[in-house]
Amino acid sequence: MPELPEVETTRRGLAPVMEGKAIAQVILNRPDLRSPIQADFRARLAGRTVERIDRRAKYLLLRLSGGDVLIAHLGMSGSFRVDSAGAAGATATLYRDIPRLVAHDHVIFEMSDGARVTYNDPRRFGFMFVTAGEGLERHPRMRGIGLEPLDPPLAPEMLDRLLARAGASLKAALLDQKRIAGLGNIYVCEALHRAGLSPLRGAATLSGPERFAREGRHKLATAIRDVLIEAIEAGGSSLKDFSGADGKPGYFQHSFRVYDREGAACPKRGCKGAIERIVQSGRSTFFCRACQR
Repeated sequence: MPELPEVETTRRGLAPVMEGKAIAQVILNRPDLRSPIQADFRARLAGRTVERIDRRAKYLLLRLSGGDVLIAHLGMSGSFRVDSAGAAGATATLYRDIPRLVAHDHVIFEMSDGARVTYNDPRRFGFMFVTAGEGLERHPRMRGIGLEPLDPPLAPEMLDRLLARAGASLKAALLDQKRIAGLGNIYVCEALHRAGLSPLRGAATLSGPERFAREGRHKLATAIRDVLIEAIEAGGSSLKDFSGADGKPGYFQHSFRVYDREGAACPKRGCKGAIERIVQSGRSTFFCRACQR
């Protein structure tokens, strides 16, 4: 499932194409995605100007003139593709490495300047809907989402508060979207390795005044920020089918230290351990038992 870097990459790709432009028409090639598309979906979008595109956790928020917001989630395999109108009026398709079957083009937004933004989703686990912008934070999909780790930057004292009295493992606590928004399996594994912390460790052991807890919080907050920033700069990670709005795959997977590297030598300098794979709560965890304590 796309995580914060992939969704932020998508947001940055859509912003220059959609912000300040009106949605001339919406084409629905099927009546549902993960769930049925609301009956007034096209009517609430047609003619509306996209004033700003934000991201909250793993959600895209297209803020529209008139006060409504289009909320979109990429699910497991969803992606947006941009086709922009050329100077002579012909359609110029931006470069793409990952092929998309037209049969999976489910929602198409035709913009007022001729650009087309297509939502493609082979597995149809994604969804989108329009809702009132007023009181958005109280919407069932938005309510209870945790803090954003980059804006403002995640700080050690925030982790102290978030992990206090947590009864779960450190990895499980970091994956809890009610604590920190947007983190997923890939980036939690990578951040924990950089911080030298075991995913099996109790989350609460990083809370409190003890030296280990204080140093661990500092290392972890720094690692989470660094991993996310580097991944965004690389365009996210493309393990199977993620691509940005320009169609290009992400490249951060080439920088993985532990994720999907079972059996490889630990890349940490001076460590003689190897990357292991275990299963936690039904998800693969990759880590080095030798240097992650």
